[in-house]
Formats: sequence, C-alpha cells, structure tokens
Amino acid sequence: MAKFYTSITKRVQQFIEKQKVFFVATAPENGRINISPKGMDSFRVMNENRVLWLNVTGSGNETAAHLLEKNRITIMFCSFEGAPNILRLYGKGKEIKETDPNWNEVISLFPETPGTRQIFDIAIESVQTSCGMSIPFFEYKGEREELNDWAAKKGKDGIKDYWEAKNQTSIDGLATHILN
Repeated sequence: MAKFYTSITKRVQQFIEKQKVFFVATAPENGRINISPKGMDSFRVMNENRVLWLNVTGSGNETAAHLLEKNRITIMFCSFEGAPNILRLYGKGKEIKETDPNWNEVISLFPETPGTRQIFDIAIESVQTSCGMSIPFFEYKGEREELNDWAAKKGKDGIKDYWEAKNQTSIDGLATHILN
C-alpha cells in the first residue's frame, strides 16, 4: 500500500543514501514529459524537506527549462536489492549555477565532478512510499566513467561551448538560461 508523508523521515533518508540510481521527472505546461536516470555521488538530503542534486552536463537540459516554466519535480528511487520499495519525492526546485552567490556553499557538499552544470535545490512537499514488489533484483557492479572522461577531455571551456551549442533550449524549444 502506498503511504504519503509530509517530510523525509530518518528511515526514508537511510533508504535514499543506499541507492545507486534515481530518476528525475519534470514536465512543461505543454510538451514532453522528461524522465532521466541519474547516478554518481550526486544526491544529498539536507533536511526533512530539502534535497540537493548535482547535475552534470548531458545531451539536454530539460530539468532547468521545465522548472523555469512549471516549477514541479518528482524524484523516484527504487530498491533493486533487499526489501522491495519505491520512493517518490514531490517538490519544487530551483537551479543554482556557478555564478550564484551560494554556489560555493552547495558545491562543497559534493565530490569534484567533471562537467558539473548546476545543482538543483528541491523543496520537498510530499513523500510517497509504495511496495515495489514487481521491481526485479539487479546487482551493482560499479560506476561508468565515460561521461566523466568525456567532460574531463573537453575541459571547462569545451563544456561551456557544448552548453552553448546543445543546452540552451529544451527539446520543446524552452529556454534553459544555462549561460545567463
């Protein structure tokens, strides 16, 4: 049975901290819903109603565009080992960029990661757990390094060039303001 909570409990936080992958979903008013798998050491529970997620450069920048237009986000974790569980965090998010005054404070919470693009600061409005009994077991074998290798090879200037060419608009043409 699904259960709703108004905040992240200690038990929920412990579950989050054990997960190796999570999924981020956003949607604009009109257009495509975006769901992206995320990994790496990129998620922090700050308190019972606030989480941070470090986002790295990728093929698109849908989350930024969607949050600017329709500020809502869902983050989902699934248990792929141990007891079955699905966890959803529902909230509103804001983007923090390197040029923002609180960047140094939040970036210091994460390991140095090539291609870091932004951090999303998410205010959690509700938390839902559900059974997850249909989710199969998977074995964690390690992190993929291809994205980090690609970003390190491009360097900071190359990454900014990539943002200019590929990350300024969503797939539906919404502005991301990545360079502002």
